[in-house]
Amino acid sequence: MSKKNVAVVMGGYSDEYKVSLKSGQLIFDSLDRELYNVYKVVVLKDEWYFLEDNGSKKPINKADFSADLGNGESLKFDACFNIIHGTPGENGSLQAYWDAVGQKYTGCDFYQSALTFNKKDTLAVLSKYGIPSAKSIYLRKGEAISDDEIVKQLGLPVFVKPNQSGSSLGISKVKEKSELNAAIEFAYKEDDEILIESALAGMEVSVGVLDYKGEVIVLGITEIVPDKEFFDYEAKYEGASQEITPARIDEETRKKVEEIAIKAYKSLGMSGFSRSEYIIVDGIPHMLEMNTNPGFSPASLLPQQAKIYGISIKDLCGNEVEKALLK
Repeated sequence: MSKKNVAVVMGGYSDEYKVSLKSGQLIFDSLDRELYNVYKVVVLKDEWYFLEDNGSKKPINKADFSADLGNGESLKFDACFNIIHGTPGENGSLQAYWDAVGQKYTGCDFYQSALTFNKKDTLAVLSKYGIPSAKSIYLRKGEAISDDEIVKQLGLPVFVKPNQSGSSLGISKVKEKSELNAAIEFAYKEDDEILIESALAGMEVSVGVLDYKGEVIVLGITEIVPDKEFFDYEAKYEGASQEITPARIDEETRKKVEEIAIKAYKSLGMSGFSRSEYIIVDGIPHMLEMNTNPGFSPASLLPQQAKIYGISIKDLCGNEVEKALLK
């Protein structure tokens, strides 16, 4: 049986590309070399390239996503392992392009990626399946709303966040009415649409869910204990929070969280890695958001959860590639 060519596709157009490169390296190192020839492909705003072992770059031909090796030779990939956080790998545009050129890839399809990258639409769809979330107000740039109206509808404190942004960029927690304007401006720097949500008081948990060997499983439930007010970019990527896996919750709550996390995954038609965030209020998990391409660097939650579940990184990544090859 000849080995399949697998490209680990990393990078991206947002500030998260640095995290993506670390995630990509872990996957590159972990895939079974007896089954696959593994290659690195980097997708950045200004260039897409195949990175050779010696560090030289070869351009990617966008007509069919092959690597142009020179001398009329090109390298085609049987599957792409998509580990781009943020755009274009987590908002559906890369998946739509791959569908158009007939390239197989890991993870969910373009529609699921686009939907889950939009926080408002995700929560709206999930509410139809009975999955609760915080009360919120949605605004587009240019729409006016008074501070009094926001406080009347949501109370204080509130979170102000960009509707579409990975990695907690542009989020603020607002405790005083006078801070609303600055927070709204800050969120609009990341996106033209924003969400203002009532702050739920409860434990925050992050739940890894994926389809593994034909079954949807919860990899683990991690309790997030921020050293700061909330789990922002710094807390997430610079270690300013404690992450406790498994979360310190009773059996009944654990079952409820697992049930809702699996239901959300299935309701959205997900596939591949996912990490959903919830706040548990009076024993009921309230959905904050769903990430379809969560961090996968050694410090990230998903690899930590897999370790506790007893699935090796090699098997976890190999399972993704096998599903992609069957598409």
